[in-house]
Amino acid sequence: MRTVAIVPARYGSTRLPGKPLLRRTGKYLIQHVVERLASVRGLDRVLVATDDARIQDAVRSFGGESVMTSPEHLSGSDRVAEAARSIEADVVLNVQGDEPEIAASSLQALLGVMEKPGVVMGTLACPIPDRREFADPSKVKVVCDLHGDALYFSRASIPHGALEAASTGQTPAGRPLRHVGLYGFRRDFLFTFAGLPPTPLERLERLEQLRALEHGHRIRVGWVDGHPPGIDTPEDYEGFVGRVGGGGVRG
Repeated sequence: MRTVAIVPARYGSTRLPGKPLLRRTGKYLIQHVVERLASVRGLDRVLVATDDARIQDAVRSFGGESVMTSPEHLSGSDRVAEAARSIEADVVLNVQGDEPEIAASSLQALLGVMEKPGVVMGTLACPIPDRREFADPSKVKVVCDLHGDALYFSRASIPHGALEAASTGQTPAGRPLRHVGLYGFRRDFLFTFAGLPPTPLERLERLEQLRALEHGHRIRVGWVDGHPPGIDTPEDYEGFVGRVGGGGVRG
């Protein structure tokens, strides 16, 4: 199974413009992601898909591989699909460019999901520890069927009563799960997914994975114990710099 990780990266983040090029740690943020991926067993290639020459130049400066894609894409998966058309692969992973602390174990868990027969799209989830995270609309929740396929993703607190049930040990299978925004696709299905029209629930929840469910496709969900925070805001980046050490190039 030849597997390629593609990292969609754009310059124009609403809350943190130029995010991939931040480098107060001495490395570009996108460099941290690429180097993490390069160390993962089972990945044959790592590619950054961008619409900005500054990002492409930065990736090439540290020896990474990058391809230019259209600036018109509305989602990361659309950008990944364009990049994937020019490469040979059985499985394509969509790994966000703002996940510099992503664990190799999470990526290997996703690879394990994609190795299962019949799985064309996969993702991950981890337990939700407390009420604050359960109620936070920025933390996407997922509920699964008895086979491990996603029933629904939502920014709402689903399933209702899950924290109370989990605390008493009544329904371990119904524990609240936070969606981890990594995706695996069989290459052919990636193109199918990118060609599907947007759907009502996708627009309502602002969650592109609902497009697959609304069109009747299955998403297999693997479980991991936890997942480090991504970088969405200046405060997130400050925390990351504090954890890995700053003092590098300002930017």
